[in-house]
Amino acid sequence: MMQHALALFLLIKAAMSGKDRPPRMLQVARFRYGSGCRTNRSLLSWPESSRGLVSFARLNFSKRLSFMTPKGIGKTFLWFLASLSAFLIPARVLADWEVNMTEGVTAVSRSIYDLHMTIFIICVVIGVLVFGVMFYSILMHRKSRGAKPHPFHESTLVEILWTTIPFLILVGMAIPATKTLIDIYDTSEAEIDIKITGYQWKWQYEYLGEEVSFFSNLQTAPEQIYNVRSKDPNYLLEVDEPLVLPTGKKIRFLVTAADVIHSWWVPAFAVKRDAIPGFINEAWTKIERPGIYRGQCAELCGKDHGFMPIVVDARTPEDYAKWLDEKKEAAAKERELTTKDWTMAELMERGKKTYERVCAACHQVNGEGMPPIFPALKGSKMAIEKDQIKAHIDIVVNGKKGTAMQAFAAQLSEVDLAAVITYERNAWGNNTGDLITPKQILEYKKTGEYKAADTESSDKSPVVSKPTVNEPAINTHQAGL
Repeated sequence: MMQHALALFLLIKAAMSGKDRPPRMLQVARFRYGSGCRTNRSLLSWPESSRGLVSFARLNFSKRLSFMTPKGIGKTFLWFLASLSAFLIPARVLADWEVNMTEGVTAVSRSIYDLHMTIFIICVVIGVLVFGVMFYSILMHRKSRGAKPHPFHESTLVEILWTTIPFLILVGMAIPATKTLIDIYDTSEAEIDIKITGYQWKWQYEYLGEEVSFFSNLQTAPEQIYNVRSKDPNYLLEVDEPLVLPTGKKIRFLVTAADVIHSWWVPAFAVKRDAIPGFINEAWTKIERPGIYRGQCAELCGKDHGFMPIVVDARTPEDYAKWLDEKKEAAAKERELTTKDWTMAELMERGKKTYERVCAACHQVNGEGMPPIFPALKGSKMAIEKDQIKAHIDIVVNGKKGTAMQAFAAQLSEVDLAAVITYERNAWGNNTGDLITPKQILEYKKTGEYKAADTESSDKSPVVSKPTVNEPAINTHQAGL
């Protein structure tokens, strides 16, 4: 709002000085503030949003001091309100920018919207009455008109009125507010339960009772983040796996976190719940029409807080049932992959994708990390020495307390865990030739022991040669890039 007020002041100043061009300070303001917000670019554009204001201002300021007369005070105040409205809400901004809440696509979101509008109208009426009486009293009972103040000490009637009337107004506001709050927190009789877990910096969705669980990561390309190429319309609001929900069914969300406090927020559903480690907060929704709905983490949760979007894909019950069957089938196939005999090439290919999706945010795409918080994997003892294989598996599976290293046992499958460890031990010139299998990861989870595979102890099994991976040193901002 500071830049808006500055621009308004400069426009009025330009009008009084008779200039057709925007002041130099306004050009600077447009440059500084216009680059970060499309609304500001529209508000500070010259002359579309402001030429009419300047012309109108010139007309009113043609007689520089005429507005200081008693009649001029009221006219000037009305002119100021009209000018402010014309400036802050130009026609072309209204096409893609709103200051009001969204009505959303659920009964609860509309109920909240209606409550908001009801309270807003009540506040506007109160404001008009109070300020109307105040300005009327100031103008019509000023000293220059010979008004004499009426001496009185107290009035019982006035005391009763200004206590009773606000009380009745508040009771009138409380009735619809209470009804809306009861609806918001009524999570009973849900048809689908979904557990939402916040991680730095991604979301995990678990369909309780369906054996379906997956992570949702930011999918925006690093080149867009660093302005190497143009940004997509849904910049920083794209994910690799959206949360798929059916329409017409009551869905209960169980929201928690695994590391720090997050907040799951989708405006179209009017759902916003804090995700707190060790606690479960409940929310619910019932979506009325299919579509893609987007949200974000609404609680500051670390350096990549702004790279933690939410995407919900609402489908018809039939399409949802079909998607759920496909997910169950894919999960069953994923479990079967644990018993497969993997080659080095297959694990390296899958490990590279897993690493870039999950690990690159901290350890960087090129494996050089950001020491001392995020150590380098390229050339590190843990990633290249044979006697460190067990320690390498342990820190990936169980994490390390007191550090930013998370436990990935519940986040990744045995196949992905084996693939990413194999990749880290053979990428960026590490080239150890170590091949970690999903069977070894599964055994380690059960017993806490690492047993070298036969292929590692025998020279008869050839090791597939691996080209050195030379990724560009892009400082990725989000797990999943």
